[in-house]
Amino acid sequence: MKKKRLLIVLLALAMAMSFALSACGNKDKGDDAADSGDSGDAAASVLVGSCIYKFDDTFMTGVRNQMQATADELGADLEIVDSQNKQPTQNEQVDTYITKGVNALAINAVDRTAAGPILDKAKAADIPIVFLNREPEADVMQSYDKVWYVGAKAEESGTMSGEIIVDYFKAHPEADKNGDGIIQYVMLQGEPGHQDATLRSEFSITAIKDAGFGVENLGTDTAMWDKAKGTDLMTNFIASNGLDKIEAVLANNDDMGLGAIEALKAEGYNKGDADKYIPVVGVDATAPALEAMKDGSLLGTVLNDAVNQGRATVNISVAAANGDAIDEATIGYTVTDSKYVWIPYVKVTADNYQDYL
Repeated sequence: MKKKRLLIVLLALAMAMSFALSACGNKDKGDDAADSGDSGDAAASVLVGSCIYKFDDTFMTGVRNQMQATADELGADLEIVDSQNKQPTQNEQVDTYITKGVNALAINAVDRTAAGPILDKAKAADIPIVFLNREPEADVMQSYDKVWYVGAKAEESGTMSGEIIVDYFKAHPEADKNGDGIIQYVMLQGEPGHQDATLRSEFSITAIKDAGFGVENLGTDTAMWDKAKGTDLMTNFIASNGLDKIEAVLANNDDMGLGAIEALKAEGYNKGDADKYIPVVGVDATAPALEAMKDGSLLGTVLNDAVNQGRATVNISVAAANGDAIDEATIGYTVTDSKYVWIPYVKVTADNYQDYL
């Protein structure tokens, strides 16, 4: 009987040990499953690496602020760096992003002709890439199935700039100082070779001619999108032509236009005296430009929609990183030729500028 009782005790102990080992095994599997779930959550997050050609560009500041706001709304991680207007610096930044393992790139190229080499880097790493504001050449855009462009058609802004000048001269015949039916103008251009500078310049003058006005170019030069350079350039135009001859100022962006106004104000112009006023038109509808319209020193501008350009860029980047189709259903914008998102310009005049303040 003692041997039988001993055998029962031993069997009970063996069963208890078996249950304990089984419980430990189940616990380990549960822990492994939890670890696997954490890893999956981490893999689901999207990291977008973005380069902006330079941070002190007023318009691009609006774009990148909206990019960050949109990334926050979508729950994506966004890193934005300043390329300091140096293409070699931007190339190195792109290399760093690729090494870091970003899920998508959003690039505002310093030099649009450098888009090809940047795209080649993204393609080799199989990373989606969105170019914004500076349009790559068509052959570059066709060389990769994961590249998109977000921007606006520069010819629209040029046409609207010219129309604002036309409307002013029709309403104020006295603006034609010498009564010759010809608008004597100076032009402050952006970066040489930039499609916005080229097309805004061309189409603004075409719009004036199409309205039946003659034009005479008193001076055209680049101020590189910069306000201080705009002031210097306008000062030179004034010195070489005289204020009595200049009848209009066309600037490829607001910063240069505001710089021109500073030069005019230094001569007592555009400060509220109707007899000392030269119409100045810019592009972008930045906050400082709208304030200048409010005080009457800037005639008009054209809204380059920073909000929608920034939002569309991030929407595409995140959707592409997730492997989604890039179409209106997924990003909220019409996609042309499967690669382009065009954000419309809006003419901003004394009648509607308050809507954008």
